[in-house]
Order: sequence, then structure tokens, then C-alpha cells
Amino acid sequence: MTSIYLIRHAEAEGNLYRIAQGQYNSILTDRGWRQVAALARRFADIPVDAVYSSDLYRTCATASAIYKPKGLPLHRDPALREICVGVWEQKTWGEIARESPEQLEYFTHQLHLWHVEGAETPVQVRDRVLAAVRAIAAENDGKTVAVFCHGCAIRILLATLQGIPLEELGTTPHGDNTAVSLLQGDGEHLAVLWRDDNSHLRTPEFLAGEGGGAHANALEPGLYFEPLRLPEEQALLDRALAEAGAAPGGPAQPVLVGRRLSDGRGVGLVRFDPAREETDGRGWVDLLWIDADSRRRGYGTQLLGQAVAYYRHRSRSALRTAGPAELPFFRRRGFVPAGEPDILEKNIGYDPEFLSETAHTL
Repeated sequence: MTSIYLIRHAEAEGNLYRIAQGQYNSILTDRGWRQVAALARRFADIPVDAVYSSDLYRTCATASAIYKPKGLPLHRDPALREICVGVWEQKTWGEIARESPEQLEYFTHQLHLWHVEGAETPVQVRDRVLAAVRAIAAENDGKTVAVFCHGCAIRILLATLQGIPLEELGTTPHGDNTAVSLLQGDGEHLAVLWRDDNSHLRTPEFLAGEGGGAHANALEPGLYFEPLRLPEEQALLDRALAEAGAAPGGPAQPVLVGRRLSDGRGVGLVRFDPAREETDGRGWVDLLWIDADSRRRGYGTQLLGQAVAYYRHRSRSALRTAGPAELPFFRRRGFVPAGEPDILEKNIGYDPEFLSETAHTL
């Protein structure tokens, strides 16, 4: 008889920035690392004999909550990966909602009807993850193991083990980041003793770091993004610059506009600084702005996610910003003083310890 703690990865960039991660790599957020610490506290006194993980960065990093304190090796298995979402991978959920509303509705509520070019089917995910977990149980007879996996893959697996058909998957719960389920059985027969427990995220120690801000809403697609349209949107850029205390116009720099799904209106923008990037080899955001009537909806965080993606594609491992008026927003999203007045920096690079050579990176 094997006991398996099945654990979802901690909050990663895709969760926070509203980007479809699929089988691409994204790093953990600062909140994600606090979830890892909470998970480590939960398992501090629970004996674990072996630790398995998908080979994607976010699961390997989360697994460090258990394998590092207990001095265990990490066994990486690509069969435990998240569902591959094909051409959706690395698109924002806002873009997906704009381009494929019917398929997004299927993905959210009727996964058995969902079909996207290049994607896996739910049956393929079910078969590979179930086979992997059964093999782990058979290899560890009489032991207790921790298995780190992904939200959709876990949901499909748990439904299968509980006798719930894929047609009814939409009625089953979503496990939070780092939610824990307990399976027990042998290589062929596995039972779900309990599922999706997040009690370690409700302790005073964890909640003290939550603050009062809103967190990522997995059911709200958010914005879609396009380059600034000139000259017709020059007034939008000038208004953003004026509110930031900068002169209108300025040099031609790359600008992305965040647009509402309902009418395509630009409600925010982020501007990059190629000159500073060329000088010091880091990514630079010199303007991040949200229209006053669209604030406190997570749109600024989504714009920041676009900046991270933009500069990671350009092989930058650090992102900087300047300007006292903007510092509080960036400080709350993981930026720290860079050793220069009014300059903040965020590490956006991958830690080689958690990086698989076979997984896709930005």
C-alpha cells in the first residue's frame, strides 16, 4: 500500500499575469514562494520517502518545499506535465477569449468538447498521468511519496479515480496553488482519501503576508494586448505621460496597449526603453499606466506580465524601472532596490536548479 500526496504547483507567472502556461516554463511569483514556505511547514513532520515532479520549472521549484528539507533527490517525469494547450500556449487569456470564446467556454466548463490546434485531448492527459502515478505507486510499495503536478492534469486524474466521467469534469472543484490531495493504493487500484486541501494557506503565518490586495482571478480573462496605434492613439500616450509627470510625445519607443474585450478600448499601456536596455543589458519599463476608471482590477499586473515576457524573449534576466511615483506598485510585485536612487529591479531569470533541458522556455 502506497500513500501519495498529490500537490499542485505554487502560484506561477502565468497564474498571476493571466497567461496560458500549458507546457511552457514560467517562474514562481513572490506569493508562490510564500506558498512553498507554507507547504514546507506543513510537511516538516510528515515522513516522505520519495519526491516526484513534472519536469516543468514551476513544479520542480514547488517540490523544493519537500525534497530539500528532507534531503531527497527529485525524480522528474515529463508524463506529469500539464495539459498541452497547443496554439494557446503563451497567449493571454484575454487574447484567447477574444479569438476563441466558444473553445474557452468548453475549456472552462466542458473540457470533453474542447479542441485546439496542436493541443492534447483530455483523454491523452488522463491516460499519461494515470499511468505515471500508477507506476510511482508500484515502485514505492509501502512508502509515502509526494507527487507535484498541475491544475488541469490533477483535476482530470482525481475525477478519473473518483469515477467521474470527463463529461462531468466541469462540476468538480479547482484546487488552489499548492493544494494537497491524498491518494492511497497499489499500482492498479488507487483511492482518493481527500482532495484539494489548502489549510496551510489559511494559517496566521501565511495570511500575515497576504496584505489587502486582490490576487489573480483564474476565471477572469482580463485584457488583450496590441502595439500602440499611431497616430490615432497618440492622445492616449500623451495622457499617460502627463499623468506620470513626463512631457508629451517623446522618442519612438515600443508601447503595448491593454484593451478591454468588450469594446477594444485601450485602458492601460506599458512602454519599454531600448536605449537603457542597450546600455546595461537589462530590461527597462519607463512607463506603466492604467486609466483611472480601470484601476484595482489587476490590469497593471497583466501589463507587467507583458513586460516580463517581452524582455525574457530578448534573453534578459532582470527587469528595471525608475520613478518615485511608480515605486509602490512595483515594490508590491517583487521589485527591490537596485542600489541606485529610485531604481528598482526584479529578477526574471530561471534558476538552473529547476530548469529542465527538455521543457520549453520563453
